[in-house]
Amino acid sequence: MKHVRCSGTPYEIGQQHGQAAKTEVHGSIAFYTQFFEDRTKLSWLQVRDVARRFLPWLETSYPEFVEEMKGVADGAGLDLESIVALNVRTEIAFGMLSDGCTALAWKTSDASFLAQNWDWRFEQSPNIISLWIEQAPKPRIHMMTEGGIIGKIGLNSAGVGVTLNAIQALGVSYSKLPCHLALRTVLNSTSREAAANTLRQIGVASACHITIADASTGGTGFECTAHDIVEIPMDQNGICTHSNHLVKQHKVEGTLFVQDSPFRLERIQELIRGVNKPSVQNLGEILKDEKNYPAAICRALGEKSTSATLFSIVMDLKQGFARVKMGRPTEDGAVFELNP
Repeated sequence: MKHVRCSGTPYEIGQQHGQAAKTEVHGSIAFYTQFFEDRTKLSWLQVRDVARRFLPWLETSYPEFVEEMKGVADGAGLDLESIVALNVRTEIAFGMLSDGCTALAWKTSDASFLAQNWDWRFEQSPNIISLWIEQAPKPRIHMMTEGGIIGKIGLNSAGVGVTLNAIQALGVSYSKLPCHLALRTVLNSTSREAAANTLRQIGVASACHITIADASTGGTGFECTAHDIVEIPMDQNGICTHSNHLVKQHKVEGTLFVQDSPFRLERIQELIRGVNKPSVQNLGEILKDEKNYPAAICRALGEKSTSATLFSIVMDLKQGFARVKMGRPTEDGAVFELNP
């Protein structure tokens, strides 16, 4: 597990990322080259052409993201379009990804938690890194990501955290924030409401579900398609949960591409009802649940499952740290903290 620390200008942050995680960035390119060929019949040359279509809007609206991706490309010895392709991977596949992630946010009177199992193809596990970013005057960030991708799952020094669930629904916009750059935008924000306002204003370029939470106000679900965003507020107990299908009405219909998604959503809600008061420990136990194995909250490879849990994360936003467990949470694997 590689831990990368970056600081400075956007370009310098990207260059340090690309140099330190060069092996993982190239590993990500190799993985997604095969993935896109299998899932979308696009060669990497065609993928780069699609990625290039995002650049005009990004260069105008978010030049700092383009600078950081240029830095990653230079640091890793790659072209810019390949790094952009990694960061718009959800859009290139139009949301047709096999992530089977389950996420929850829980706000109490004196605490705020955000937790998730991140499920994906096992072949990509060597290319996961923890990325720490200092980018004054913006908040410091500590997140779990894939080599070359500048926004993913984690928290910042302002007490804001974010998680991601893949959703399949047709459509892509080249004038909205690509999913992973929307995650980075959340992590650049000083509060849940500031992040939410940005996503409401700009929109998200493809289908996904993003949970935004902070230490003082709890969490909100943003169920996105390329055409709209429908928000899912906390319930009366301060809880917000999601898996991998659209649960709200949208301008476009979603596809139940992970058949066990409704089961996992119901199951995590059932498990939460059995917890009196949330903590890093008992939320971590929920993420170990194997009911409906292998297509469980704690996912494994099997006949009904082409992906597995590659890491679990529980964020204590009030205390300002996250506990990460690599691999399936029921098995041996490295355990460490994110401390932005």
